Amino acid sequence: MIFEGTAVAMVTPFLKDGSIDEEGFRQNINWLIERDVDGLVAAPTTGESATLSHPEHQEVIKILVDEVDGRVTTIAGTGSNATDEAISLTKAAEDYGADMTLLITPYYNKPQQHGVIAHYQAIADATDIDMIAYNVPSRTGLNLTSETIVELAKIDAITAIKEADSDVDKSNKTMKLLRDEGLDDEFVLLSGNDELTLPLMSIGARGVISASANIDPVRMVNMVNYALDGNFDAARDIHFELFDIIKALFIETSPVPAKEAMTMMGLPAGPLRLPLVPLLDEHRAELKAVLEQYDII
Repeated sequence: MIFEGTAVAMVTPFLKDGSIDEEGFRQNINWLIERDVDGLVAAPTTGESATLSHPEHQEVIKILVDEVDGRVTTIAGTGSNATDEAISLTKAAEDYGADMTLLITPYYNKPQQHGVIAHYQAIADATDIDMIAYNVPSRTGLNLTSETIVELAKIDAITAIKEADSDVDKSNKTMKLLRDEGLDDEFVLLSGNDELTLPLMSIGARGVISASANIDPVRMVNMVNYALDGNFDAARDIHFELFDIIKALFIETSPVPAKEAMTMMGLPAGPLRLPLVPLLDEHRAELKAVLEQYDII
C-alpha cells in the first residue's frame, strides 16, 4: 500500500487517573477525519508510546481501527528497540486490521546500518502488513544513511519512510538514489519534520506524518494537497503561516505543547506521563499568543 497526503501522529489522551481516555480518543479521531486528513497514527512518539504498556499500546490501535472504520488509512505505531517486541506489536496491529504500521528505528542499542536492515527484514518476514520505516535521529541516537534507506526500499513490505532528519541535503541524496534505482514510484518519502514538509515535497516527498496537525489539521492538509497538485505558490503561503504554529508546538519536547494546545482548544488531551511534565508558564503564554494570532483558539 502506498500512502500519500497528511497523516496525523495522534496524541494519546489520558484521564486524570492516568488511564487512556477512550471516549476522548474517539472524539479526536472523528474531529480529524472531519477535517479531511488522509491517515491517522495510533501510538506514535507524539502519542507517548514510550510510556504505554504493551496492552495499552494494543488498545489504542484497536480503538483507532474500530473508530475509523475504513474512512481513512489507519497506521499503527509498532516500533521497538527489540526486534521480537516489534514483531509482536506488528502482528497485533495486523490482527486488529490496521492498514499499515510505523516502525521507528531501534533506539538506544545503536545497531550498525546493516543491523537496522536485518531488523526490518525480520519484521517483514514475520508479518504480512505494509510498513513505514521511521528515521528520527534526535530521539534514537541512530541516523539512517541514504544508502540504507534505499536498501530498505527494496524490502517489499516497506513502502515508505518517515524522515525526521533535518538534513535536507541528505534527503536530496535519498531521492536521487531512489530515482537512480527506479524505486521512487513504489517507495514514498514522507516528512517527519512538519516545518520541512513543503521543502521536502518540492524534491519529491509525497506527504507528511504530522504532529502539529493534531492542532491545525486544516492548514496542513491544504498545504500538502496544494503541493501534491503542483500549486507551490498557494502551498508556500500556508507554509509560512504554519511556520510560527509549528515552532510554538515544539517550544518544549513534543507532545508537551501539543497537549497544552489541545486543552486550550477544548479537545481531549489530559495529563502527561512522567518523565514529561507540563509546559513552563512562560512557554504557555507564548503558545497561547500564537494560537490566538492564527485563530486556532
